[in-house]
Amino acid sequence: MRVGIVCPYDWNVPSGVAIHVHDLAEALIRNGVEVEVLAPGDDQDERADYVTIAGRSIPVPYNGSVARVSFGPRSASRVRRWIREGDFDVLHVHSPVTPSLGMMACWSAIGPIVATFHAAIDGRSRMMSGGAWILQATLEKVRARIAVSEEARRTVVEHLGGDAVLVPNGVDVARYAAATLRPEWSGPGTLAFLGRVDESRKGLDVLLDALPAIAAEHPSTRLFVAGPGETDALQQLPPEVQRRVEFLGRVSEQAKAELLASVELYVAPHIGGESFGIVLLEAMAAGSPVLASDLPAFRDVLDRGRCGGLFTTGDPQALAAAASVLLADPARRAQLVAAGAERAAEYDWSRVAHEVMAVYETVAGQGEKVREDDRQGPGMFAGRLRGRPDRPDVDHEGGGEA
Repeated sequence: MRVGIVCPYDWNVPSGVAIHVHDLAEALIRNGVEVEVLAPGDDQDERADYVTIAGRSIPVPYNGSVARVSFGPRSASRVRRWIREGDFDVLHVHSPVTPSLGMMACWSAIGPIVATFHAAIDGRSRMMSGGAWILQATLEKVRARIAVSEEARRTVVEHLGGDAVLVPNGVDVARYAAATLRPEWSGPGTLAFLGRVDESRKGLDVLLDALPAIAAEHPSTRLFVAGPGETDALQQLPPEVQRRVEFLGRVSEQAKAELLASVELYVAPHIGGESFGIVLLEAMAAGSPVLASDLPAFRDVLDRGRCGGLFTTGDPQALAAAASVLLADPARRAQLVAAGAERAAEYDWSRVAHEVMAVYETVAGQGEKVREDDRQGPGMFAGRLRGRPDRPDVDHEGGGEA
């Protein structure tokens, strides 16, 4: 089977969806599937042979985060050429309602198309409601829908109608389980946070607010923060607390695994906008006990607290109390590590990839291939958006000639 996978977000900027697409592609290849990936990015950056770059990306605020997407006539032309030359048995687009390559791929192709939905949106989305006319044109040719979590599935049902089969995010358990402990990141009272530090929904401010109370109970407390961005929150803390925090900046995948394997406790203080919680699985696979905010997606991954501690979302006092209890109880942490390892194994890519392949089999027809939709002209992409007061502001020239 030959599969074309479309990633909507910049291939060279770490994000949950881009990492998911990368790991899915690698897992499919291990299972004998021919894979080609199309994504935004920089042509000069290193990438696997199976990745084609469709143009540079621009940052667009969305759902409490910043999405780096690619859109516009040049990117559209590259999408169409990639589909025309791909000879794919299945086209698998990710986040097709995001104004980026996945949306354009749905417009440009016809045949066996699968779409995966990653986002969880609290309440009604003005963009999705106002842009329903675009989304219907995008999704009308999709033959099978996948949601990575119940929260993502709920978003699909409420905003788009229809339903989706649940196939979760995957994790490379062996890679994280083999991570080496780093002495400089280990020891009593060590905590870790992963995520953009200037993205409010990741909740770093909540964790920093809780840190003085944790340090009062555990004088050896140290917090390692890994992720891009800048924050002013640290400057608001007392000097004796500031010295306990070390910002590592953006780290490699290997360093991320080593950080998770080294600390006594991984803390996920996110306050919303999470559809799954892949970082929780990564921490559990690396052997770190997890403490997370009580978001629905996190509760699901942690099996309602059986595999990790939970605290009231957005409450620094509740976070501090829960962290202090866990840091003082090595037996409980050991229980969480054991339960977490079992839980992570349920999401290993060796299992998840087969679930995705089963969806491919449902849409792959007898000899039918994905092909360019001749009814769609290259100029229609701009035409669909031009003159619409509610259009997403992402009419970006993808960079370079098609």
